Amino acid sequence: QVQLVESGGGLVQAGGSLRLSCAVSGITISIYDMSWYRQAPGKQRELVAGISSGANTNYADSVKGRFTISRDNAKNIVYLEMNSLKPEDTAVYYCNAKRRTSNLRYDYWGQGTQVTVSS
Repeated sequence: QVQLVESGGGLVQAGGSLRLSCAVSGITISIYDMSWYRQAPGKQRELVAGISSGANTNYADSVKGRFTISRDNAKNIVYLEMNSLKPEDTAVYYCNAKRRTSNLRYDYWGQGTQVTVSS
């Protein structure tokens, strides 16, 4: 059974920092593309940051220079370091694991962790 468990969310003042963790079991993340998404109330879920199995990273324009995604394949954990947080970063943050082979697609999600940034 595949499980992605996010942690590290909470309430922080604007300008503060948080580090989210996504502990994964049931799969080996080294062969997966890992991502963090977020969903604010009344809005669609959006990609925040991604890190490929080859460790290439990509970020939403809104978080570039403030957020850093990383992975520890030995521990099977993905992190999202969030600095200079803004009220508009308030959302539920979800961890995602994706993998595609020639004829199969794998797509797993965590349950989410709430991040609230006060002004």
